[in-house]
Amino acid sequence: MPKVSVVVSVYNAEPYLRRCLDSIVGQTLREIEIICVDDGSTDGSPQILAEYARKDGRVRVVTQANAGAGAARNHGLRYAAGEYLSILDADDFFEPDMLRTAYDLAVQNDAEMAVFRCDFYRTGTDTFAPNTYSIHRDLLPERQPFCAGDVEKDVFKLFVGWAWDKLIRRSLVERYGLQFQEQRTTNDMLFVFSALLLAKRIVTTRQVLAHHRQAEGTLSVTREKSWMCFYNALTALRGNMVQWGIFERFRQDYVNYCVHFCLWNLNTLQEPTRTLLHNKLREEWFADLGVLDHPESYFYHKGEYKQAMEVVRYTPEQLAQVRRRREQARQTKNPLRRGLLCLQENGLGYTLGRIGKKMFRTEKK
Repeated sequence: MPKVSVVVSVYNAEPYLRRCLDSIVGQTLREIEIICVDDGSTDGSPQILAEYARKDGRVRVVTQANAGAGAARNHGLRYAAGEYLSILDADDFFEPDMLRTAYDLAVQNDAEMAVFRCDFYRTGTDTFAPNTYSIHRDLLPERQPFCAGDVEKDVFKLFVGWAWDKLIRRSLVERYGLQFQEQRTTNDMLFVFSALLLAKRIVTTRQVLAHHRQAEGTLSVTREKSWMCFYNALTALRGNMVQWGIFERFRQDYVNYCVHFCLWNLNTLQEPTRTLLHNKLREEWFADLGVLDHPESYFYHKGEYKQAMEVVRYTPEQLAQVRRRREQARQTKNPLRRGLLCLQENGLGYTLGRIGKKMFRTEKK
């Protein structure tokens, strides 16, 4: 049995594929199998894959008609025989000891998931930039290994819901029938977060072992065409938790993450898609996700909660007007005008509280 099955989905990755494959076949952990799934590439990727398969017997190439990365990963998983799974992207590349470090860490701790750090490789400038949020160390329990239930709050912000910086035991995936969603974007979040919730033993390392390639503009363009995918992922995750009987345990973390992820998608989309999403959140999705069922005290991040309530309260046009008035108020020194704007936006109680605080500070001076 291979120690690690590496599954790489490939679609028109010719400019980057050799660097990716070189970093995998050159891993210091030699007992691996490398399953490359060609997702109907129309460039030179199939020829490159065939070349590497001829040179290295650990490389296996399977093909499918173009169906997206989620379907390609699921296809590759059907062939996997390793003790652990590594799900990689064809445009990324990796430190030579990535799999050795992650595998040894997992085995030594009898862990079902090992998570390592990554950074960003910026294609245009050929430079590296740190990633400060792939592991939120302030959310980690004091002791390792740990499970999701040991995380005090915000379990879905502990790690990012992408797969390529994690090693996951294959038996866990097969026991629960975990799969990637076969949709255009956000196809790995369900798989990763489901494994996070189910794993009884999780370990992490501070080492940066993966380099995630950032190309200008491609993801944002794709997301404009598939702006509903993140919502599908959130509802599917809720469905899994309900099925496994753990939703009540993680409900507050889930609702808070829904606010965070909805707003991230809203804030990073361009028009006209942004308005479409705003209206969906306002009229339907925030209610369906349970965001409107709880008071402000239920939410960990007050700024996110406030923005979510603005989306519910205002149409896109109204919110644009509110933000213009807010900016104008920031630039004026007229206290009456600032007070009227505060009253209009936040109500009498909040406004009086603000006035009281200002008066108290003035008296102290």
